[in-house]
Amino acid sequence: MALVVQAYVPKYFPGFAAYVDLPLLVTIFFAMARRNPIAGLITGAIIGLFQDLLGHNPIGIYGIAKTVVGYGASSLGVKLDLENAGARLLVTLGFYLVHSAVYFTVARGLVNSTQHWSLPQGILAGIVNGVIGVLLYFMLDRFKQRT
Repeated sequence: MALVVQAYVPKYFPGFAAYVDLPLLVTIFFAMARRNPIAGLITGAIIGLFQDLLGHNPIGIYGIAKTVVGYGASSLGVKLDLENAGARLLVTLGFYLVHSAVYFTVARGLVNSTQHWSLPQGILAGIVNGVIGVLLYFMLDRFKQRT
């Protein structure tokens, strides 16, 4: 559902895609909830590849970036229990910046795309994603299976 929203909302709200990455937020949540690095890696890869298929980018750029984030988030989920809103905000901000750096590196280095990355804009977008992510994570917590 996050992929569909990410694909169609920018048609009506053009600035939405520049700051919000819903598939990334879903990747972070499910990777941290499962606490299994292999499952997080596969979740990130699948979500990233589907995002590439729905977008205009070469296939694999989001797949690689979200795979790295999925693995990192699930590895962090094994070490920490992130139920606090502040911790979730900081983790989402950090993983947004990691995702942006990996995406930029792959796009410039492997695909030879002309990408521009601004750290202040990246931090602002990370904070926006963090706030939306905290709200989304609390809504998704209701569907999480407790063991």
